[in-house]
Amino acid sequence: MSTDGLPPLREVVRAHDLMPRKALGQNFLFDLNLTGRIARAAGPLDGVTVVEVGPGPGGLTRALLAEGAARVIAIERDPRALPALAEIAAHYPGRLTVVEADALAFDPRPLVGGGPARIVANLPYNVGTPLLTGWLAGEDWPPWWDSLTLMFQREVAERIVADEHDRANYGRLGVLCGWRAQARILFDVPPSAFVPPPKVTSSVVRLVPRPSPLPCRVGALEAITGAAFGQRRKMLRQSLRAATPDPAPLLAAAGIPETARAEEVPVAGFVAMAQALGALKRG
Repeated sequence: MSTDGLPPLREVVRAHDLMPRKALGQNFLFDLNLTGRIARAAGPLDGVTVVEVGPGPGGLTRALLAEGAARVIAIERDPRALPALAEIAAHYPGRLTVVEADALAFDPRPLVGGGPARIVANLPYNVGTPLLTGWLAGEDWPPWWDSLTLMFQREVAERIVADEHDRANYGRLGVLCGWRAQARILFDVPPSAFVPPPKVTSSVVRLVPRPSPLPCRVGALEAITGAAFGQRRKMLRQSLRAATPDPAPLLAAAGIPETARAEEVPVAGFVAMAQALGALKRG
């Protein structure tokens, strides 16, 4: 038995025939020391409701409960994992709610209720980025969660935290994350920690929402960044034509030279251009 009184994860996987499926982007963590480290990275969990996506056999789920989470809402698409998660729920009565659903289409807010909530997950690689952008792109702000502690491929993590000083990784994702949150990479996880081992290193990223980000319509920002980074080698006076027939007023309003390129513009510059685009459309 493991330290939490439940069977080791390898036994759980064998008992429930839970070998990871590539089609679901599954890479399981068996090391409970590592899952405990991820849970602790989310901060003190006493009194906190945690939403977890893709728990699989429940290694991180167990760590979150052992670290004191008041409640965990686990969203799992794979029905094979439900019996294993049910065993954890029985071990922690009243503290684990398991939902069989596609996290991309499921809104956990009605289950969360009031009080602090955090999202902590070893995200399936194939849905990590769309889930993150969905959590960050809501029109209502501040959001219903007070932090995100998530695992991504290292290259995605670098894009999340990138700004104009890291031009190789800076793009639409870095602008969205930098606008709405403060993001940092906490630590890396080697491929050998997973079953099956992926071909890349993973990283745990923590994002904390900015209480008062610069005002901007999400749709306008998406249009500006999509145009700018869609043709990132071109000057903005040309690339922004995909968003507006005449980019000059937008660039002037933001104080950005027409000869600048997307990777040179800070987050505030993109927000200013999005504000100007919104004003033009309203006018």
